Amino acid sequence: MARFDDRATQPRRGPGDMLRWKVWSRLPGRRPPRRPDFAAIDAALPAVRPGGADALADGAATACWIGHATWVWRLGGKLVAFDPIWSRSIGGVVPRLTAPGVKLDALPALDVVCITHDHRDHLDLPTLRRLGAAPLYVVPLGNAPRVARVVRDARVVELDWWQTHHEGDLAITLVPARHWSMREPWSRNATLWGGYVVRGPEGVAYHAGDTATGDHFAEIGARVGAIDWAMMPIGGYDPRWFMDAQHVDPDEAAAGFLALGARHLLAMHWGTFRLTDEAMGEPPERLRAWWAERGLPDERLWILDAGEARRL
Repeated sequence: MARFDDRATQPRRGPGDMLRWKVWSRLPGRRPPRRPDFAAIDAALPAVRPGGADALADGAATACWIGHATWVWRLGGKLVAFDPIWSRSIGGVVPRLTAPGVKLDALPALDVVCITHDHRDHLDLPTLRRLGAAPLYVVPLGNAPRVARVVRDARVVELDWWQTHHEGDLAITLVPARHWSMREPWSRNATLWGGYVVRGPEGVAYHAGDTATGDHFAEIGARVGAIDWAMMPIGGYDPRWFMDAQHVDPDEAAAGFLALGARHLLAMHWGTFRLTDEAMGEPPERLRAWWAERGLPDERLWILDAGEARRL
């Protein structure tokens, strides 16, 4: 199932280094020091703005960041959720630090759920159980059986890269990402992963899922044409020796956005779960600095609080 050379998504160091990072560096007093300018930025976690539920309910084209990689969009008259996770933790192990920006029971009924890959912070089975069989589930190849096991009578569409499903006025296309999949230790790359391009009457949205940097950004832009809104992951990147093969850092996310040729960058995948070593508030600070250094218009950069909604 691997679409990139599998070696391209492997860390640059071996298992011993990963073990030391996972265990030794997390013992009291052993965590590597942070860069001084970001020492106090954890206080900059996103606020919760429950007004997003009202914005999504009135029928206008809207984007609302729930937290992490979870977005809810209204496009083409459909309510679409990307990588929904409303659970209090990832698999009961990694606790949520910022509450979902909109409570699940405060949302209007979802029409479509797009899942980028099978990692537990993107494919959250407890959330899918709560959503039930009402929405259509769009997943990469190989993921339908897992959804069907937890959602009785689920309607599931599986896509390969560059395949498109039409749902009403929406065209939903799975596009490449430089990442990998694994739900259990023995299932590495047994299912496909990717991002989504969703085209509606109001414009075109791109959700990158999880991805390292690569020429796929330019390929997506060239093949799908103008992208209005690009949801780019900006967190989960430190230490680079481990994460650079699978997650972009803020600078790489911004460079990928430029390669896409998109109009607006919408930041995600930060401020919700502590998965890696960077300070929780560091990603948006780095992204804003990168943006300012290049003199890009402020209105093209959307760094939303959890629960904040924008009209499209």
